[in-house]
Amino acid sequence: MASITIHDIDAVLSERLTDESRRRNRSKNQLIKEILSKEMGLPVGVSYADDYREFCGVWTVAETAEFAESQKALSRVDPEDWRE
Repeated sequence: MASITIHDIDAVLSERLTDESRRRNRSKNQLIKEILSKEMGLPVGVSYADDYREFCGVWTVAETAEFAESQKALSRVDPEDWRE
């Protein structure tokens, strides 16, 4: 997958992109890819969304809560682990 950088975007265009990305509930990156795809006559879509679709919504609310509870200890920092 290629990446590009666009330099010297003026303030008005940057603001318009920000406003439009918020309006569409998209990141600026997603918005720009959609605009470019549409302008080039290519299908507009987010390809990576389908990669994980089979995993979306497979846990029940109870399973999600159980997992979150089991992971709580991982967010605690033990200062003893950092002593030299």
